[in-house]
Amino acid sequence: MTASFARTVIAAREAHPFAAHLRERAEVLVRQSLQLLFPHFGAAPTCDGQAVDAELTSLKRLADETVASVMPAESAPEIAARYMSALAGVREALLEDADALASGDPAAHGVDEVILAYPGFLATAVHRLAHVLYGHAVPLVPRLMSEWAHRETGIDIHPGATIGHGFAIDHGTGVVIGETTHIGDRVRVYQGVTLGALAVHKRLASSKRHPTIGNDVVIYANATILGGETVVGNGTIIGGNVWLTHSVPPRSRVQFESTVDARPVDDGIEFHI
Repeated sequence: MTASFARTVIAAREAHPFAAHLRERAEVLVRQSLQLLFPHFGAAPTCDGQAVDAELTSLKRLADETVASVMPAESAPEIAARYMSALAGVREALLEDADALASGDPAAHGVDEVILAYPGFLATAVHRLAHVLYGHAVPLVPRLMSEWAHRETGIDIHPGATIGHGFAIDHGTGVVIGETTHIGDRVRVYQGVTLGALAVHKRLASSKRHPTIGNDVVIYANATILGGETVVGNGTIIGGNVWLTHSVPPRSRVQFESTVDARPVDDGIEFHI
């Protein structure tokens, strides 16, 4: 039994398609990228130009090695270079995300607190980094990056999801955003929200399975929005605990209980589910 099992283990190791410690490499890539983008994530950030150049060179090498561990070595340098080129835009987008969180949360005392302490910001930051590699068809590494954020924050964003500017996840525990989700600009999401698929058959892998969320949408806690054909129109408010599987027009207000807020609501269409 022992000899037979040993042969099984050896065969599995010989057939293993990825480099050793791939998970650790992906996680180090995330951490070093965040340290470069924001001093909040660094131990003792330096303002010396040569030191920053050395950080950039080190990160480029790490990206190259990580991509090369899952793809042909000849394509890795170009993809790593594109990853590095995308970092400036990622940083600008994340500053918009941090500002959206800070300006929309009365408990926040500024952007620095958001960057340092808010799990929604960390999950979004890792997603924006992972999404760059996902867009270049790098296998597995973007998912490992996202899973690191998932473990750290309790927020599960698939690296394939497309997220617009000024995205805010408030509190965030239990948020799930599926692979083909499209989220517009200035969207705010609270804890427990699921943007998921109506069906999970493997044959649907290449189809649009997750919803499209328009601009300026607010989705309150524990709402579930499902389906690739489901479109939430611009300016809509989705109330807590709503289960939504069909599209709603712009400026709607969707809520679970059949109670109407007595305050005026700028002529928005109101749904009761």
